[in-house]
Amino acid sequence: MKTAVITGATGFIGEYLTKELLEKGIKVYGIGTDVRKLNALGLKENFIPIVADFRVFNSLDKYIDDEIDVFYHMAWQGGFTTALKDYTLQFDNARAACDALMSASNLKCKKFVYAGTVNEIEINQFMNNERFEPRNTCIYASAKVAADMICRTLAHNAGMEYCSALIPLPYGIGNDSRQLINKVIKNCYTGQPSKLITGENQYDIAHISDVTKALYYIGLSGKTMKSYYIGHRHLKKFKEIVTEIRDAINPKAELRFGEYQDSLNMDYSYTDLDALYNDTGFECEADFAQTIREQAEWLKSINF
Repeated sequence: MKTAVITGATGFIGEYLTKELLEKGIKVYGIGTDVRKLNALGLKENFIPIVADFRVFNSLDKYIDDEIDVFYHMAWQGGFTTALKDYTLQFDNARAACDALMSASNLKCKKFVYAGTVNEIEINQFMNNERFEPRNTCIYASAKVAADMICRTLAHNAGMEYCSALIPLPYGIGNDSRQLINKVIKNCYTGQPSKLITGENQYDIAHISDVTKALYYIGLSGKTMKSYYIGHRHLKKFKEIVTEIRDAINPKAELRFGEYQDSLNMDYSYTDLDALYNDTGFECEADFAQTIREQAEWLKSINF
C-alpha cells in the first residue's frame, strides 16, 4: 500500500488511522470537516488535507488526481450521540457511504474498506426475533448494515476489492463520548457506584491502537468481500471486563451488577472472530490495564 484515502480523517478512529498510515510512509488524502485537525495533520509529510463533508462524497474524485490503493470510509455522523436515533441522518450516512464507494470506483481504487460496527451482528441476529425489543442503536446499526450491503454490491459491479470491519466499542485518549465504559471509568476514579446490568453476556472493547492497526492490515491483505471482526479473539463477559476496569483504576469502587435487566445476549458466532488473524496474522496487543488507566487520567484532565 502506497496511497490511501480516508474519509472522516478528523474523527476519533479516522485521525488515529491517518497517523498510523503516515507512520508507515503511506501517502494519505485525508477528508474531514475539522479544519484545525486537518491543518495539524497537514504538517506531516505525505498528508494531503481535503476539507469536505458527506454532501460531496459523490464527487471526491474531483479533489484527487492520483492512483489510490486503498479507500477507507470512516466518516459517519452521529455515531456516539443522541443522533443514533435520527433516522434521516442515518439514511444520509448510508447514502454517503455509497457515494464514497462510487468516488472510489471513479478513482479506480484497488480496494474499499468500510468501517462497520459490532452492532450489525445484533441486527442480523435479532431481525426476526419477536422477543427482541429494538433500541435506538438499531436505527444506527440498520443504516450500517444497509450501507454495507449496497456498497458490497456496487464494489462487485465495479470490479473493486471490498472489505468491511466490524468494530467493537473503541476506547482511548480522544474518545470523550458519553458511552457506558467512559461513565464506568469516571465512577471508578470519583468513587461513585456504577449501576449495571447483570453482565453475563459476552462483550468486547478494543483500544484505538489495535483498531487502527487492524484496519491497516485489512487494507493491506484482507480478502475481498469478507467482513472482519476487529476485536479480541477470545471474548469475556461484560461483568469481567467492567471488573477489570474497576481493578485497574480503583479496586474499592462499587459495581452494582443486576441493577438493570440484561438485554438479549448478542451471539458473536454470527461472525468469525478468527478471520482477521487467519488472513492477516493480526490480533490485539494493547495492555488492557495500562490503557484503561491512561484513559482514566485523560478523562480526568479534561474534566469529563
